[in-house]
Amino acid sequence: MTPSVIVIGGGLAGLSTAAALGFARYEVTLLESRPFLGGRATSYPLPAAESAEEEIIDNCQHILLRCCGNLIDFYSRLEVGDHIDFSREFYFIEPGGRTSTLRAGRFPVPLHFTEAFLKASYLSLGDKISLARALLAIKKERLTRKDLDQITMLDWLREKKQSKRAIDRFWAQVLVSSINEDLDRMAAAHGFQVFWLGFLSRADSYEMGVPSIPLAQLYGSEAWDRMKTVHLHMRSPVERVIMAGGRVQGVIANGEMLTADYYVSALPFERIPALIPDLPLDLSAFDHSPITGIHLWFDRPVTTLPHGTLLDRTIQWFFNKNHGRYLQLVVSASRALVPMSRNEIIELALRELSEFLPAVREAKLEKAHVVKEIRATFSAKPGLETLRPYSKTTIANLFLAGDWTRSGWPATMEGAVRSGYLAAEAVAAAAGEPQRFLIPDIA
Repeated sequence: MTPSVIVIGGGLAGLSTAAALGFARYEVTLLESRPFLGGRATSYPLPAAESAEEEIIDNCQHILLRCCGNLIDFYSRLEVGDHIDFSREFYFIEPGGRTSTLRAGRFPVPLHFTEAFLKASYLSLGDKISLARALLAIKKERLTRKDLDQITMLDWLREKKQSKRAIDRFWAQVLVSSINEDLDRMAAAHGFQVFWLGFLSRADSYEMGVPSIPLAQLYGSEAWDRMKTVHLHMRSPVERVIMAGGRVQGVIANGEMLTADYYVSALPFERIPALIPDLPLDLSAFDHSPITGIHLWFDRPVTTLPHGTLLDRTIQWFFNKNHGRYLQLVVSASRALVPMSRNEIIELALRELSEFLPAVREAKLEKAHVVKEIRATFSAKPGLETLRPYSKTTIANLFLAGDWTRSGWPATMEGAVRSGYLAAEAVAAAAGEPQRFLIPDIA
């Protein structure tokens, strides 16, 4: 008899769990409380008060790198991989508009960025030399250092005598956006992982993929219809998990009791204690780190660049969403913006953006929207890695997924999908049918 599984939560962790088990022909019922899929990586209609016509926006710009093998595999399972546009260039823009381009050149790994760094105007020669030494140190120390989860990335960078300009203009620009945490709060292990897998292990691993369609459309693929054993239920919040005899007996959703052989919770960590109080997890060390997305629509194009990282200011990145007339700005680890009002954030964004894109000064802002994701990710602080739980729990038929679990990655879309695949592997093992879904890292 085919094993049955209930997955609680329709974010990337839950969806990837369902996709992996669906391909393995398990009977899967996924329960999502909201009317859309994707969790914190989704899209929805712009509120009517802010738009004359319905417009679908992403809650925040989400990107991936070529090294995100499991996320790419997940998109392949949903047959939406052709909706990811990859770019080989990163544009570092200084106040005033001077732009440097980071791209791989003709030298072999790990020297493939040599030409780009030599031409970069935003770093001094001394910065570049010390930066090269630090990058080579990552390659050397990633397997020998035993304290990388106990120190911050800023501690390590200062140990390597990185200048403030190199830290602010290179390391922070890459890592704060990748991990959604400030360097003085981020475990060095996560910074090492980003640079090893994303920049040093393969010549193309740094290439940045941006979805060309709204995020929610990636998950609404017709591929689900071809997975005949997967059943997706939106607007189905799980109210209670029923326990008896050390096992999950069922869940209550919309007032109805649903049962299965196995259960996977793909919920954020803050939801676990109330829903599954019998699960002995110590979550006291877990905190959140926020992300703020700022959407700006202008009456004319203000840039021809597809994206850019903005140096020395609050706004970290912009993404060109519609021929330069609609930009989406991102501020990761955006604690300073949390207490600010919508108007204050928009004024800040326009003021800073005009320093990098002069056309903003002449353009008229037609509309704007601000999204504060207060609980965007867990804070990847030192000492937390050993507290992240594995997929298998002390409850025989209950498993965990979520970017906060021990996926081997920080809180990213890749980390969420990895956790889903690991949960699917744990279910298959418990069912006596071990299978491998997780794709190993590229290096």
